[in-house]
Amino acid sequence: MKEFIISEAQTEKAVLVGLITPEQNEQKVKEYLDELAFLADTAGVEAVKRFYQKLDYPNSVTFVGSGKLQEIKGYVVENEIGLVIFDDELSAKQLRNIEKELQVKILDRTNLILDIFARRAQTAHAKTQVELAQYKYMLPRLTRLWTHLERQRGGVGMRGPGETQLETDKRIILDKISKLKRDLVEIDKQKSVQRKNRGKMVRVALVGYTNVGKSTLMNQLSKSDVFAENKLFATLDTTVRKVIVDNLPFLLSDTVGFIRKLPTELVESFKSTLDEVREADLLVHVVDISHPTFEEQIEVVNRTLSEIDKAEKPMIMVFNKIDAFTFVPKDEDDLTPRTRENIDLDELKRTWMNKMQDNCIFISAKERTNIDALKALLYERVKQIHITRFPYNDFLFQQYDEE
Repeated sequence: MKEFIISEAQTEKAVLVGLITPEQNEQKVKEYLDELAFLADTAGVEAVKRFYQKLDYPNSVTFVGSGKLQEIKGYVVENEIGLVIFDDELSAKQLRNIEKELQVKILDRTNLILDIFARRAQTAHAKTQVELAQYKYMLPRLTRLWTHLERQRGGVGMRGPGETQLETDKRIILDKISKLKRDLVEIDKQKSVQRKNRGKMVRVALVGYTNVGKSTLMNQLSKSDVFAENKLFATLDTTVRKVIVDNLPFLLSDTVGFIRKLPTELVESFKSTLDEVREADLLVHVVDISHPTFEEQIEVVNRTLSEIDKAEKPMIMVFNKIDAFTFVPKDEDDLTPRTRENIDLDELKRTWMNKMQDNCIFISAKERTNIDALKALLYERVKQIHITRFPYNDFLFQQYDEE
């Protein structure tokens, strides 16, 4: 069954489909489809067309209306498209009906994220977590996968204590889920032993939305070589490094990034990876300030953090990518209301961020802008926690000049 976590890299063309509903307006849907296109690109797929439809709620049979489905079908046939990706999670019934009508491969946002995770998983821990999430996703959709095996053969002498193929496959997957959960428990035990052996050191965890520059910042602070690239979910496995600022050592961990509409299967499966967040003494929330909807990304991260750990932890907000920040100045005779894109960085700093005072800092990890100021801030915060926890500490290193 290992084939579920193997995805061959191939470039194919896809169309994206999103719904405008009372819960998400047209602007939101366009932002979500921008992100979906980025997800598709990360998975090696080129998004060539987008379809929108305004509905009060998704159609329970085909997600979009029948007219819109025919419009999508016409484009798919005419342009020889082999993949259609929907921005929301589809039910087994919707998947079956859409696939039957369009006659091409259908993915939803959850399935796409799972595929990316499958490609990115490197260690046994990450692979086990991804595989568990994939089986949990598949379980309610087995009717779609095995439609040709639904019926047991009937007739005289054929009815008896047996299982249909569907029941057999359901039992196999349930057994597989149980085994993967047991494997994760064993891995978690090993990880907890590793964490206990780290000694008297303060733990700092980098958290944030996916692709905000956590791994790049990790490399700058720890002088290590953690994999980082401009793709979503470049980091799946938690990386922990010992960092020394001035005369103070502490542990810094780089965690998996969060995203809107993160599948519940993944949140559950990756809770063990996020133990680093739960056990951290200090959180460093990295934000991509150059992103047009960075404030919504902050909300997504805070909401996910509250699901993982209810405890309030001290946090530093690090606004990264100031080198990529842009704004559009308004003409003096333009009387239309100003939008987010008309506000420059200095004015932005005077908004709600000003109230955070010493708990926020603006940097560029890529250009090393303000990295020394961030190190000084980390030093003060970590030292405060360290002295409180270990008042009779003889652990701090003797100070030496770097030269």
